[in-house]
Amino acid sequence: MGMRDSEGGAVLWASGRRGYRAVGTVGVLVAGVVPGAREEDEEGVGMNMAEGDTLISVDYEIFGKVQGVFFRKYTQAEGKKLGLVGWVQNTDQGTVQGQLQGPISKVRHMQEWLETKGSPKSHIDRANFRNEKVIVKLDYSDFQIVK
Repeated sequence: MGMRDSEGGAVLWASGRRGYRAVGTVGVLVAGVVPGAREEDEEGVGMNMAEGDTLISVDYEIFGKVQGVFFRKYTQAEGKKLGLVGWVQNTDQGTVQGQLQGPISKVRHMQEWLETKGSPKSHIDRANFRNEKVIVKLDYSDFQIVK
């Protein structure tokens, strides 16, 4: 599949129901790096290296009717849908807490979801976010429910 287009760029391929098809071309590949590609760190945790996608970490605690309403399951699903990593757990005080990590725009979207939506049967009184910081690599490889 090392084809070149008429201008010397590499042809990109994608698999589909009927096999492979050309989907476009790229000009020059420098040392195997494709712009916008995910880069692996030493522990194998992927990091999005696109410009403007600063990675951040933030802790959260959600207050209200958030236990016994599948809040953790919906939080995990939303986090995964956004491509975030971290964790979520119930507390003995009747709240839900956890940590989010990922590109700042995706974390902001998740924060809004935690403040305003949650699971269908939940009722959110308030959301606290703390310990926000820029990070250079993700500490987790997935979004986990902690029991």
